[in-house]
Amino acid sequence: MSGIWCEAALIDADGGSVAGASAVAASVRLEVDNGRISGIFTGVEPESGDRILNGVVFPAAANAHSHAFHRILRGRTHDGRGDFWVWREQMYRSAAELTPEKYEKLATAVFAEMVVSGFSSVAEFHYVHHQPEGTPYPEPHAMELALARAAVAAGIRLTLLDTLYLAGGIGTPLSPEQARFGDADAQAWLDRLGSLRAAVAWSFPPEMVGVGAALHSVRGVTEEALKTVVRQLPTDIPLHIHLSEQPAENEACVQAYGVTPAGLLARHGLLSRRLSAVHATHLTPDDIQLLGDAGSTVVMCPSTEADLADGIGPARALSDAGSTIALGTDQHAVIDPWVEMRTLEHGERLGSGQRGRFSPQELFHAATIGATASMATPIASVLEVAAVCDLMAVAPDSVRTAGSMPQQFAFSATASDVTAVVIAGELVASNGVHVRLGSPGGLLTEALKEFS
Repeated sequence: MSGIWCEAALIDADGGSVAGASAVAASVRLEVDNGRISGIFTGVEPESGDRILNGVVFPAAANAHSHAFHRILRGRTHDGRGDFWVWREQMYRSAAELTPEKYEKLATAVFAEMVVSGFSSVAEFHYVHHQPEGTPYPEPHAMELALARAAVAAGIRLTLLDTLYLAGGIGTPLSPEQARFGDADAQAWLDRLGSLRAAVAWSFPPEMVGVGAALHSVRGVTEEALKTVVRQLPTDIPLHIHLSEQPAENEACVQAYGVTPAGLLARHGLLSRRLSAVHATHLTPDDIQLLGDAGSTVVMCPSTEADLADGIGPARALSDAGSTIALGTDQHAVIDPWVEMRTLEHGERLGSGQRGRFSPQELFHAATIGATASMATPIASVLEVAAVCDLMAVAPDSVRTAGSMPQQFAFSATASDVTAVVIAGELVASNGVHVRLGSPGGLLTEALKEFS
């Protein structure tokens, strides 16, 4: 058993720490056993051997949607005009350059950047499965295992979402650029998913690496494939899908199937509490009600949706209808949980003309508890006995946070204010530097040299 002493931490009136609580307690000591919190004490001095965390301690954030290789595009795709579809062609060119070795190096750097920014877990929406021409690698699951090794090296908890991707659009085969994303059919994907789950379970600890499933979108998965997935997908893993990110997707779906993408999922019984719908930017009122009634999680990626000019999703309406809101960094134009929190609220303000659409507590909830259903690994949704000990400490006296109430850091803090990150009770990052790997900036610089 070990101890972590926090200069301050958010706690509730009963003395147990909760995400977004209203009281800040000084001198909080956490007892840690096997990576989990076994005791919480307030108003106490540190004991010999305790790890000392200065600043205000929060549960670490959870990144509910990531495409690690998209980090290649940061600072390279922002000139000129265009839209999501123009950006997508640039993204495909980057995907074509990936090999298992290059991807492991890149993903290690990206995951290290996430860790120093305050994330302790990530759901990686992964579809670059095969060699560029579409044939499998000689080593089974070469790309997937490279990502798992990268996560272990960075110390981040990984939910590896193996993605079904069969079509280039509704009624359109995969293009040559998409060939490495696909499988022969839904059954071949299910077989490969089962084999991947076994390989990961054999090689990695389940509290650090788990496998989930994803359907790329209704553009990328046929209705017949949806039927196969409904019948055969194991029920004990999370399921994600890109949903209604673009108006063109909705128009094509209505034309082909007579319903919106959300309506198509409802038709086949895929809307449920285990489903995480990513983006959900362009929804009808009926879509919002369908997702809310099902209790589905909606993963908003505000910085990406802004960068790609996707639009402002109806987050407040979805939450009011019964959906859980989670946050992700998607294409990594920014990797910063605090920025995602306030960008969600700022989008709501710009769209509605009203302030306070989400409270700071609700925003922090989206960055932690909201992602719980999206993950196959545990996350520190609250700091309580038996929870995993995943923490981030934030400086209350930086040029950004000075004078802020810690409960309102969602409107002032950035990843630059994260002074320490603890995962499974171990210090993984300190003042922007990864304890084992060093500066993520250096790692990224070296990894990105291998891409044009």
